[in-house]
Amino acid sequence: MLEEIKSNIARLVAQYEAERQRADGLAARLSASEEKCRVYKEQIADLNQQIDNLELMRAFGAEKDPAQARERIARLVREIDKCIKLLEN
Repeated sequence: MLEEIKSNIARLVAQYEAERQRADGLAARLSASEEKCRVYKEQIADLNQQIDNLELMRAFGAEKDPAQARERIARLVREIDKCIKLLEN
């Protein structure tokens, strides 16, 4: 009977170790997946910013010349700043 209990304990310890290793492996996979997810979210944000910039350039009719679009945007920003200053006075 004592031998049977020892055998059962040894089997339980082996099962525990196997499950612990499995849990460690799953935790590592989860961590790697979370890191990939973070990287992909950053890429999505960057691509969305690029899309917004391109749409803005198209809206100002300067698809072929980004410098021209930037200048037009800068001019509009200066005009808006002037209006804000006038409203503040």
